[in-house]
Amino acid sequence: MKILKVKCLAPTRLDHYLMQQYPALTPGRLNKALRENKIKLNGKKQPLSTRVMAGDEIKLFILDDQLDAGQDTGGPGWLRARGPAQVVYDCPQLLVVNKPAGLTVDGPENDTLLNRALLYLHQQGQYGPDSLYQPALCHRLDTGTSGLVLIAKTPEAEQILLEAIRERQVKKTYLCVTFGRPVPPAGTLGGYLLKDAELGKVQILPEKKPGAKEVCTEYETVAVSGRLALLKVRLITGRTHQIRAHMASIGCPILGDSKYGNNAANRELKLKYQALCAWELALPSFPDGSPLADVGGKVFHAPKPWYYGQILDGTLQ
Repeated sequence: MKILKVKCLAPTRLDHYLMQQYPALTPGRLNKALRENKIKLNGKKQPLSTRVMAGDEIKLFILDDQLDAGQDTGGPGWLRARGPAQVVYDCPQLLVVNKPAGLTVDGPENDTLLNRALLYLHQQGQYGPDSLYQPALCHRLDTGTSGLVLIAKTPEAEQILLEAIRERQVKKTYLCVTFGRPVPPAGTLGGYLLKDAELGKVQILPEKKPGAKEVCTEYETVAVSGRLALLKVRLITGRTHQIRAHMASIGCPILGDSKYGNNAANRELKLKYQALCAWELALPSFPDGSPLADVGGKVFHAPKPWYYGQILDGTLQ
């Protein structure tokens, strides 16, 4: 058992604090440890989103080799990222970055999206080992998905953005290519999403069952090319693998998706990652006096992915 006395000047999420102390503790490992009652904050099991403060006590009933795996003495991981993040927008409260497909958002590896963002901020003179707050991811993308990610640069921005996302005030629009043309060409998909933690997959159900959560996805066809369709997809709810599972459930899986897709077509067309891009993020308005008042109502776009043009000109079909 490890006992940690929290030392931080600003309130920090429990999971963020633990990952700072033990880089080998990925979000998946933390969630598993919490389910198994191996993390106690001030003697109680608490959600990983709980904010810890100086003087709090954390008990970890996790083996030392799991805590120390992958650690080395080469300095913080962000200094060893392959390069800085591609930044779409930067202001004192918020960073919007474009994640390439194949890059994890965070984890024990040195080269993650978060570490690339921290490296960028370090190069701009905005972050270093002595900084009181580590900028935090406000949401995530699957490793194989490209596109925009919001990173809060202050605790106040993190709290506001997390609440806006939880209340579905941040509008997310994706571009994707499906193997098969949706019928009708535009529509709204409903149902219930049920996770299978052991398989790391989800399924879409027509009726609610214990543990299943309601999902809603809007789509419209932008163009078609042979067997393929280019879609613009809007998330109404934001669940794990929602777009990938929803499109597969109507017989139009995302091209390149090895988990829910058509692997024969993926091999034929030589796609390594799913053709899915978080293309647009629209922020809500924030009240006067809010730290985010100046960015309220802004809409951000990622560069259109390579497959966008290839569907329009018929190169990919």
